[in-house]
Amino acid sequence: IPESGHKYYLQFSTEDYRTGEDAGNCLATVLYPKKKSPPVVSIKCSQTKDQKEIQEEDNRLYQRIRQQSKPITGNNIPDSYGNIEPALEPVWALAVAGSSSIMWEKSTETLGYFLAQVKSVRQWIRKDDFTEFDYTVLLHEMPTQEIISCHMRLKWLPGHPLKVKHFCASQSHSVEEGSGAESGSAAGPSAEKRANF
Repeated sequence: IPESGHKYYLQFSTEDYRTGEDAGNCLATVLYPKKKSPPVVSIKCSQTKDQKEIQEEDNRLYQRIRQQSKPITGNNIPDSYGNIEPALEPVWALAVAGSSSIMWEKSTETLGYFLAQVKSVRQWIRKDDFTEFDYTVLLHEMPTQEIISCHMRLKWLPGHPLKVKHFCASQSHSVEEGSGAESGSAAGPSAEKRANF
C-alpha cells in the first residue's frame, strides 16, 4: 500500500501449544507500516474450545500456582534435554503467553522470534489475588540466529488481561527499547494496549 506499508492476508490453523490439539482456524490481515512500529493486526478466529472451557483451563493453571506453599522460583526451563519439571509447567505456560506479546512487538517483515528458554523466574508475593512473576527469557531471533535476553514482569488473574512489561538486550546491541505494558490471556496473546501497572 503506497505510503503505508505492506499488507498481508493470512488464513491459518492454530493448535494448543501443550497438547498439539486443533485450537481453531483464523483469518487475519497484517499491515507492516513503513515506519518502525508494531504491525497492525486484525484477526478473527473460530475456536474449537468454548469460552467456558478456556476459563476452566485458566482457573486450573491459576490454582496450581496458588497452591504452592512458597514463592515459585526456577532456572533453565526447559533444561538442556528439553524437559520441564511438572511443578514449573504453570510458569512456563505464563512465559509462553507473556513472551508472545514481546515477540509481537519486536517482529518485523524480516525478523521473527521464538521463546527458546526461561533462564530464570521468580514469583512475587502479593496481598491481592493477582499472581506476579519476574522472568528472564531468551528469544531466538530468525533468521539471524541471535539469542536475545529479555526481562519480563508479568501480572495475571483469571478473567483479567495478562499484563506484561519488558526490557530486552541483545548480544550485538547494548540495549533495546522496552515496553509500557501489553495485555493478553493465559489462553492466548492480545495486541490490545493497557495502562502500566
